[in-house]
Amino acid sequence: MENSNYNYTGSYKRAIYSGTFDPITIGHLDIIERATNIFDEVIISVAKSELKKPMFSHQKRVEFVKAATTHLNNVRVVGFDTLLVDLARELKTNTIIRGLRAVSDFEFELQMGYANSSINKNLETVYLMPTLEHAFVSSTIVREIIRFKGKFEHLVPKKVVECM
Repeated sequence: MENSNYNYTGSYKRAIYSGTFDPITIGHLDIIERATNIFDEVIISVAKSELKKPMFSHQKRVEFVKAATTHLNNVRVVGFDTLLVDLARELKTNTIIRGLRAVSDFEFELQMGYANSSINKNLETVYLMPTLEHAFVSSTIVREIIRFKGKFEHLVPKKVVECM
């Protein structure tokens, strides 16, 4: 196996924000918009995640994320079904963005960051918190509201509602 410890440097800063985005929420979009002010390019990578049994197909989730981010010039959306560290190598980036809403998120994300770093020591994880007004929003909550035919439109980007 080739050495997975790669290091991409230079003045151009690219980061990956990955997730299942089932569906993308206003909380995700908040993190994405703020990340675009920090990085030259933000690659939103939509995980296939069949083990999670997503409500929406992988193709549909990629479509939702593309629709939600059309107003952002420095965002690219890709689907993937590999380890995140392998995607980072393929996309020549060493920065991962993760969102944190609560202490429980931090524990899981810290473990994932350490696991990724154990595979590639040059991989950095940057943690961003959503604004307070979006801190309670999660895809899990949105899916439950959708399942019970409740009002969810205020929790996802307007362009995603149009796609649904």
